[in-house]
Amino acid sequence: MGETAARLLDPRAIDLNARADDQETAIRLCGQALVDVGAVGPAYIPAMLQREASISTYLGEGVAIPHGTVAGKDVVHHDALAVLRFPDGVDWAGEPVTLCIAIAARGDAHIGILTELAEILLDPDQARALREADTADDLLRILQPEKEST
Repeated sequence: MGETAARLLDPRAIDLNARADDQETAIRLCGQALVDVGAVGPAYIPAMLQREASISTYLGEGVAIPHGTVAGKDVVHHDALAVLRFPDGVDWAGEPVTLCIAIAARGDAHIGILTELAEILLDPDQARALREADTADDLLRILQPEKEST
């Protein structure tokens, strides 16, 4: 668990002190982080907003996973993640969100990523650790835990 997520997360796409007054701004910041690391073209941001308008990307435990529509895949240069933490929280259609994990995927890679994130979020201790990570290194460690020896 965690290999895919950690591999796709460029440390430059991590902001643990992001600020947004609303959900739309938070999504735009997430999209811009993906643009800034060269994962997507700027047209991916409207595709993310369109996805959110059709179905909420709120996962639970204070975490949302904004991503684009199928049409937005055309502007994805390579699969990537961005992680933005909003210490002050963002109202996400009535749910308080403090952590956004933005996903850009050309194919079906997002399915594996969602599975990994769901496994982490199902463990309340790991979910809390993810929300409270102090550094990018801490965040990467949570997303890619040490493999257990067999």
